[in-house]
Amino acid sequence: MSQFTLGIDVSKDTLDFALLGEKKTEYRHFTNDETGYSHLVNWLRKSGAASLHACLEATGQYGEDVATYLHNHGYRVSVVNPARIKAYAASKLRRFKTDKGDAEVIALFCQKEVPPAWTPPPDSFRDLKYLVRHLDDLKKSRQQERNRLMSGVSLPSVLAQLKDHIHFLSTQIKQTTNIIAQHIDKHPELKKQKELLKSIPGIGDTTAAALLSEVRDFRTFDSGGQLAAYAGLVPEQRDSGTSVHRKPHLAKNGNRNLRKILYMPAMVAIRFNPIVRAFSERLKASRHCPMSIIGAAMHKLLNLAYGVIKTGQLFDPAWGQKLAV
Repeated sequence: MSQFTLGIDVSKDTLDFALLGEKKTEYRHFTNDETGYSHLVNWLRKSGAASLHACLEATGQYGEDVATYLHNHGYRVSVVNPARIKAYAASKLRRFKTDKGDAEVIALFCQKEVPPAWTPPPDSFRDLKYLVRHLDDLKKSRQQERNRLMSGVSLPSVLAQLKDHIHFLSTQIKQTTNIIAQHIDKHPELKKQKELLKSIPGIGDTTAAALLSEVRDFRTFDSGGQLAAYAGLVPEQRDSGTSVHRKPHLAKNGNRNLRKILYMPAMVAIRFNPIVRAFSERLKASRHCPMSIIGAAMHKLLNLAYGVIKTGQLFDPAWGQKLAV
């Protein structure tokens, strides 16, 4: 039985596929919905791809449904960091970017690197993720309406509608926040991890829920540093010879939502978390720029979050220093 490799390039409404076989590569383009997934599986069966390793980039919610569909039909699926695909494409000197070409690059990467298999998240995690992102969308919409209210609009009818919409969004935000709390309380493991995270100064209910929604399972990472790399919170150094000496900066190749979640809590932790505060003061004394200090504080806070969940122990400054490596 031959082994096929399937590369999937994901967009909101469509999917591009490159199927690598022993003698040829086939391409298809289907819609990103149940109908498209059904056409995909029928095509794979007609192509004789009984043994298949499919691969796609971790691009958020748009790829999760097709990955789950293929997994449920018995295919091996891998979901990989887009930075790895980008680096692989660069190594192959790919100069032209098309959806078809991207699918082929992903398939070639999968064939060469054989990334680990992915499994669908449990319903409790998936639903929490949907709820937290919906809450974030509601807050963005409310802020947009508040900005419009402060933009100098004077027509009474418009002002009244803006205020009504802001009130409606505030009600929705309160309701969604309560639903998130109830959802976490309903699942003992989520509830336990939330309390562990909240024991860290700088992390409250909202941040704890958001972290749990973005990090599928803290314990699957081998170290806090590995988790920080997943979030894109590792410094990138650029030195070459005697002429190129750029200041280190965050790589930012990982989970953008995770970095966004940690930004404001890191600002709070710099003031009130004894470990993060002491660390930040040392960086400030070494003349690090403010943004560099904030990035380092985000990294440190994520390490502490990893530590309390990995050990199952509440935050304690006496031993927390050992966890924040």
